[in-house]
Amino acid sequence: MPVQVIPKAKQGQGAFNGGEIVENKPIGFPQDMSAIRPYSNLFYWAHARAVKDSTIGLHPHQGFEICSFVLAGEIRHYDTKLKEWRTLRAGDAQIIRAGNGISHSEWMGKGAEMFQIWFDPNLAKTLEKPAGYDDYHGADFPISAEEGVSVKTIVGAGSPFRMDTPGVEVMRLDIGSGPHTFDSNPDKVYSAYVLKGEISFNGSVAKQYDFVLVTEQKVIELRTMTGAELFLISSPADPGYQTYAQSRQIGG
Repeated sequence: MPVQVIPKAKQGQGAFNGGEIVENKPIGFPQDMSAIRPYSNLFYWAHARAVKDSTIGLHPHQGFEICSFVLAGEIRHYDTKLKEWRTLRAGDAQIIRAGNGISHSEWMGKGAEMFQIWFDPNLAKTLEKPAGYDDYHGADFPISAEEGVSVKTIVGAGSPFRMDTPGVEVMRLDIGSGPHTFDSNPDKVYSAYVLKGEISFNGSVAKQYDFVLVTEQKVIELRTMTGAELFLISSPADPGYQTYAQSRQIGG
């Protein structure tokens, strides 16, 4: 199916600390019962929201690149490499290159929202590398505007954001009313999350908090009557290596 719309109700659900932090997961772990399974080099995608100030305790990671994109409010991060707390605010982003092992903890202030997205950079290589961490501020990311569409490039041309996972671009789009047509690469997968508004992708309508998966398309037409905001990731349909999900037969 070239365009799939996955509403929030069909995404996985999760919570930390008795519901102090709640999540919907467009791409979840097997036990989360998400409608979408890992694909491309995307392994996990959660939209987390803090109902009150709350801390997720120290826990380990290996291999994956774990990215946090702050949508609202303030979060803080601690890991066993930096050994200090770092603060990130709306528009900021961070990456943990988990490598051969790192543990981290996160604090989210009441009202904070973020995406946490795990990318598979080819674990056969990264499990042998030392862990690393970088954070970036919203002002670091270039913004372009053309014909009623503003694009902030978080990962991609002109951005300082560095990751080992190949072929990935991450953008935040602010789209004005009307139709907007973009050339797309049929060898890429386009994964979108609707942050605000209502918008159609080649005729398939998506609302706030819906997740949209677009494949095998040469053109994407976005159409909105009232304007919309999207978080968009493009990634290779075939990363060129066996992903963790493929090796465990849990991919889509």
